[in-house]
Amino acid sequence: MTSAADRLTAGTTAGTAAGTAEPAAAARRRLGGLDGIRGLAALFVVLHHCRLLAFPGFPADTGPGWASWMLYGHFAVVVFIVLSGFSLAVAPARRDWALGGLGRFAHRRLWRILPPYWPALAISLVIAWTLVPQPGEGPPTAKSVLFYGLLVQDVFGSPSPNGAFWSIAIEAQLYLVFPLLLLLVRRAGVLAMLGAVGAVVAAIGLLAPSVPAVELLMRFTPQFALLFAIGAMAAGVAGGRWLRAPWGWLSLLTAVPVVTLIAVRGSVWTVENFYWVDLALGPAVGCLLAALAAGRPGRLTGLLDTRPLRSLGSFSYSLYLTHAPLVVVLHTLVIAPNLAPGVPAFLATLALCVPVTLLVARGFAAVFELPFQRHRTWPELRAAILARLSGRRPSAG
Repeated sequence: MTSAADRLTAGTTAGTAAGTAEPAAAARRRLGGLDGIRGLAALFVVLHHCRLLAFPGFPADTGPGWASWMLYGHFAVVVFIVLSGFSLAVAPARRDWALGGLGRFAHRRLWRILPPYWPALAISLVIAWTLVPQPGEGPPTAKSVLFYGLLVQDVFGSPSPNGAFWSIAIEAQLYLVFPLLLLLVRRAGVLAMLGAVGAVVAAIGLLAPSVPAVELLMRFTPQFALLFAIGAMAAGVAGGRWLRAPWGWLSLLTAVPVVTLIAVRGSVWTVENFYWVDLALGPAVGCLLAALAAGRPGRLTGLLDTRPLRSLGSFSYSLYLTHAPLVVVLHTLVIAPNLAPGVPAFLATLALCVPVTLLVARGFAAVFELPFQRHRTWPELRAAILARLSGRRPSAG
C-alpha cells in the first residue's frame, strides 16, 4: 500500500528466437496502473466505512442490494498486501532477487511508512479523546498510545484510535520477513518460496480451530503472508519473466469463481471465512498485477493510469490513514442527529464524507507524505525546507 512501484522501470528482456535482446530503451519502461489500483482500493475502504455507519449490523447485510458490494472493504486490504509484495520485489526481481542491502531497505521502509503514520496517529488520538471514539471502542488509553506508536497493535490489545490502523502493523511485520523471502527465492526459486509460505499458512488455518496455541497466531492474519508472497512472485513479470502468459485472462478466470461464491453465500459466511476467501482472491490480484507489468490489457492499463487515478493513488496512503476518524465524526455529529439509519443517511454520509476525506488526505499528504517521497534523507528534506522558506526552488532528492 505504501510503495510507488509504478515509478520504477522494469527490464523486459524477452528476446527473439535467436536470443537477441530488445533495445535497452524499449526494454525499460514505467509500470503504469499501480497508483490507480492503490487509489481505488483506498477509496473503496472509505465507501465501506460510510456504509457500515449508515446500515448497522455488520456482517449482516441490512442495507439495499445495490450497496452490498461496499460490505467487503476488507478485500481492499487484500489488494494492498499483494500490491505491497509486488512493489517491494520489482527492483530485486530485476537484479536476480538481490535485496540491495538490509540497512538501505530498512531505512526506506521506515522513511516511507512512519512520517505519515505517526501524525495520523496523533490526530486520531485527539479526535477520539475530544470528539468521538471509534465505533465499539472506548477512549484510547496510554497502552493505545504505546502499542499503536510501536506498530504492535495486533500483538497487544487496547482501544483503537483508528479503525484502519490494524493492517499497518501487519504490513510492517511483513517487511521484516521480506528479506527472508528473497533469500529463499535466490536459493530455491520462486515456486519453492511460494510453496513453503503456503504450507505454513495452510497448516495454521487448518489447525487453528482445534489447537489453542495455533489459534493465537490468527491475530497476525497469517494469510496475508501468502498474499504478500504472491505479490513478490508476480513481480517476476516486471523483471522480464513470463511476459507472454495471458495474465489478464488468468486474473479473470481465478476471480470469477470466488466472486460468485461470495455473492451466493452472502456477507456473514464470507466474513466468517475471510482466511480462506482472502487466499482464494490472492492469485487473481497477483495475475492482475502481472498483467499490468506486461502491459496487457492495454485499455485497462491506460484507464488505471489516467491522471485523476494517478493523483488519487499518490495520496492513497494518507487517505487510508486519516479517513476513519473523520467519517465517524461527520456521521456521528452531523448525519446521525438529523437522519435515521437507512438510504438517506447513507447517501448523505457519502456526499459529505467522501469529498471531505479526499481534501483532508490531500492536504495531509502534502505535509507528511509527499515530501518524504521526494527527499529520501533528513539532510535532503531539511535542505528542501530551507530552500522553500528562503524562496529558492528546492531540488528533488
